[in-house]
Formats: sequence, structure tokens, C-alpha cells
Amino acid sequence: MNPHATEPTADAAATYLTGLHGRLTADGCTVTLPQWNDRPVVTGCRADRKVRWFGTKAELFVFATAVPEIDAATLGEFTAWAMRYAKSLRGGIPGARNAALVLPALVSTRVRPEAVQWAAQDARILDTTLISRPLTVETAPDAAVRTTMYRGRVVWGGMFTGHVLEKAALYFP
Repeated sequence: MNPHATEPTADAAATYLTGLHGRLTADGCTVTLPQWNDRPVVTGCRADRKVRWFGTKAELFVFATAVPEIDAATLGEFTAWAMRYAKSLRGGIPGARNAALVLPALVSTRVRPEAVQWAAQDARILDTTLISRPLTVETAPDAAVRTTMYRGRVVWGGMFTGHVLEKAALYFP
């Protein structure tokens, strides 16, 4: 066994994150690589303003990192971190025709069922203007990917649901 060889499962997650970086860049996002728990996080940010949103600016933040295994506690911790980080980055005055939407994603070959249920259950809201839709991304060495997130509407920020789901489908195929 080669001690310097990488695990095929880690390679699948790294390949997925490289592809995500490319998809974010191609869609006009500003991409950075901050750290969370000593792990690099692919972070993308973009802002959109549409007439049908009555001129409200929607900032979209995407955070993704690879972990050995995704469980509900880790996904919750990462989601909370991503929401705080997005809140520190956002521009404009919160609530004054500005909304922030967060897509925190953990990528792994091992995803526990309770993490999938937690991600699919509902969006998370912080301060009524910061809405998060956590994702689990299960990768495999054969390039198969299964993504889980909440796809329903939310009370706060419901007019942005279509936009967020469209971007999530683009970034997390």
C-alpha cells in the first residue's frame, strides 16, 4: 500500500469541489477559500436584483467543504457557521430591500440518514433576512452524486425560492 496515495472517496469529494468552483466562477460568483475547522471551504458569492422582487437585492452565498462523514450535528454546525460568515460578508442594510440566501453544503461519500432528513426538512432562518438551505452531497468514486436539500417554500423570503432552487441545481447537479 502506498502511504502517499489518496483515498478514492476523498478524490471523489475533491473532484466534486473542483467542479463546484468552476460552476460558481462560470456563473459570475466571486470565489474564495476560507477555512472551517481546518478545512478549506469553496465559497461563492453573487448579488442579483430583479423587478419581480420589487427591486430587492438578493445576495447568494454558497459554502461547500468535504468531510469524512456527514451527520446531522456536523451539518448543523456547518450551517450555523456559514450563516454567521454570510452575515459578516453581506452588503447593504439588512431588511432594507436586501436579503441573503445561503447554501451550505457538506460533501462526503458517507452521509447518515438523519443528516439527509435534516437537510430536506426545512430552510433555516436567521434574523428574518438570512435564509439557509443546507445540502448534503453524497459522492462516489464512480462519479455518482446524490444531493439533498429543502426544496419547498419559506414564509420569509418566499419570493426568492425559484431563484435559489435554480442556482442550487446549477451549482450542485
